[in-house]
Amino acid sequence: MDGQYLVSGVLALFLGIFLLYKRLGKEKRRVSKKGRGDGYVKSSVDGGFRPGIDGSTDIIIVGAGVAGAALAYTLGKDGRRVRVIERDLTEQDRIVGELLQPGGYLKLMELDLEDCVQTIDAQRVIGYALFKDGKHTQLSYPLEKFHSDVAGRGFHNGRFVQRMREKAASLPNVSLEQGTVTSLIEEKGTVRGVQFKTKAGEELTAYAPLTVVCDGCFSNLRRNLCTPKVDVPSHFVGLVVENCDLPLPNHGHVILADPSPILFYPISSTEIRCLVDVPGQKLPSVASGEMAKYLKTKVAPQVPPELYKAFIAAIDKGNIKSMPNRSMPANPQPTPGALLMGDAFNMRHPLTGGGMTVALSDIVVLRNLLRPLQDLNDASALCNYLESFYTLRKPVASTINTLAGALYKVFCASPDPARKEMRQACFDYLSLGGLCSTGPVSLLSGLNPRPMHLVCHFFAVAVYGVGRLCLPFPSVKRMWLGARLIKGASGIIFPIIRDEGVRQMFFPATVPAYHRGPPVY
Repeated sequence: MDGQYLVSGVLALFLGIFLLYKRLGKEKRRVSKKGRGDGYVKSSVDGGFRPGIDGSTDIIIVGAGVAGAALAYTLGKDGRRVRVIERDLTEQDRIVGELLQPGGYLKLMELDLEDCVQTIDAQRVIGYALFKDGKHTQLSYPLEKFHSDVAGRGFHNGRFVQRMREKAASLPNVSLEQGTVTSLIEEKGTVRGVQFKTKAGEELTAYAPLTVVCDGCFSNLRRNLCTPKVDVPSHFVGLVVENCDLPLPNHGHVILADPSPILFYPISSTEIRCLVDVPGQKLPSVASGEMAKYLKTKVAPQVPPELYKAFIAAIDKGNIKSMPNRSMPANPQPTPGALLMGDAFNMRHPLTGGGMTVALSDIVVLRNLLRPLQDLNDASALCNYLESFYTLRKPVASTINTLAGALYKVFCASPDPARKEMRQACFDYLSLGGLCSTGPVSLLSGLNPRPMHLVCHFFAVAVYGVGRLCLPFPSVKRMWLGARLIKGASGIIFPIIRDEGVRQMFFPATVPAYHRGPPVY
C-alpha cells in the first residue's frame, strides 16, 4: 500500500511540474517601447500567473539609498511584502548625505531605525558655528525639551545606508536584490511593475500593486511621474580633513567665504568633512591640478586658522571628490500604481543638510497613510487616496526646502551692496541670540516645521538690515539701499515659495486631498 502511495505521489509531482511549466510558458510578455516616454514599457498579458499581482509582492521599491532602505524596513515591519531593487548594494563613498539634523533623528526614532547610527562611529552635532570676516557666533539647537539622545548626527553616508539595508533585509518579508531598473511597466495608464537588468545582464520583470521610485538625484524614471525642473546652482567639492579638532567641538561650521560658503562637520571620531561650494556649472580640473590650486589659493586663506594645516594636508593627499548641488521642487503627476520619493522626487541645496530629514519625514507620512489599507490592488483608488501625501508632507518639506534655497543665496558673496547688507544683517541677526538664533536654527534643524515662522524670520532679518542702515541718522542713499534690500529679500524667497506652492505650503487644509480618507472596499 505504501508503494502505491509513493508511485501516486511521484506521478502527481511530475504532473504538477508539467502543468506549472506549461502555465509559465504562457506568461512570456511581449514588451513594446511605445510607452509614454523612454521610462515606460507596455505589457501585453495572455493571462495566468503574474508575479506580484498574485500577492507574492505588495510593494516594489526602486533604490536602496537612505529613502529606499528606510522605507523598505518601515513597510516590511508593518507586514508588507517588499521587494527592493538596487543598482549597487556595495557600500558607497559619497560626500553628501552625511549630516542628519535633529528633526531627522526624531523621525529615525519614530521609524525604529535610530540604532543604525549607533555602530558607525557617528558623531553628535549640537549646533552650528557661523564664521564671517574673522568673527564667529555659536548657534545651538534648541534641544532642551527632548530626550538627551536627540541631536544631529554626522557620519559616513555609506556606513549609514548599509546598516539600514541590513536591518531591512533582516525582515523575512523584505528582499533586496542588485539590478538596474530600466523602465516602468505600464498597462492601460497604470504602472504594474518594473523592467530591470540583473548584475549578470539578464533582463527581468517584477510586478506589484505599488511601485515606489527612490532612485536618487540622478533618477532616470522621475520624468514619467513628475515634471522635473532641476537647477544646478553650484557644486560641492569634498575633502576629508584629519588629525585636527574643530574650533567648536560637535558643531557644524559654516564659513561665509568668497564667493560662497565652506562647510566643516565631523563624520567620525577622527575625520572632518569639508565641503567647498563652487558656484556655476564648470569646475576647475582635478586631474590637471587646477582644483588643488584653487583650493589652496582661493579657499584656504578663508579657512579658520585651527583647520588651515589639516586642510592643506587634505588637498595634498589628493582624494578630492565633487558633486553637483541640485534643487528641484516637487511637481508630481499622480500616476496609478507608482509613487516618487527621496531625491528622485524633491531636492534642495544641501547647504543646510536637510535632505535626509525630508526623506524620513516623507516615509512617516506614507507609512501612516498606508497602514489602514489591507488591499493595494485598486490602483486608481489608491492613487486618488495617496494624493494627500503631497499635501501632508508640505509643512516639513517646504520649510526645509525654502530655508535651504534662501540661505544659500543670502550666504553667497555678491558685488551688489544690497545683497552685501543682507548677508551682514543675517550674520548679525543670528548673533543676537535668544529667539533671533533659536528660531532660525529650529527651522533649519527640522524641529519647527512651520513655513510662516520661516517667512517671519526671513523678513525680520531684512528689516533688521534696514534698521542698521537707517540708524542713527537716515540718508536718502541709505534709505534707497534699504528699499533695495527689502526688494532683494523678496526676490530671493518669493520665487522659492511659488515653486513650493503657496496654497499647499501655508493653507494645506484648504486642499481637497488633505482630507481624503482611505478607500473603502
